[in-house]
Amino acid sequence: AEDPDSGLHRMSADIASAIYRRLAISGVVLSTEGFRSLEAAYDRTALDLIDRYEADAAFNGLNYDRHGEEAAIQVFAGAIVRAGAEFLEDPLESTFIPSWSRVRSEIPDMAERLVAAVEADAAS
Repeated sequence: AEDPDSGLHRMSADIASAIYRRLAISGVVLSTEGFRSLEAAYDRTALDLIDRYEADAAFNGLNYDRHGEEAAIQVFAGAIVRAGAEFLEDPLESTFIPSWSRVRSEIPDMAERLVAAVEADAAS
């Protein structure tokens, strides 16, 4: 099992947390029950879509990794609840991801650095 504090686990929890904080700022009241309901709705919708994607793949003669897709759903569903619990523990914590304009103001040549890093990676 992947470390929940890294990779896809961490990224999905960070994204969910940012969404929750934005909702809270907008006046939406969030609760444990609400996060559980969201997880259940996500899980059901995702499993329904997997059925459709699997049928589409079969119709088009493509391979489809249902197990891998279901594993990803479990990661994302877990992130919904985990990020919700973290939010409820400390609703005032600011974990917003900075905007690109803020990044550019702090590191003016960030775009050039990213291009150089991608080019260096592609060359190796």
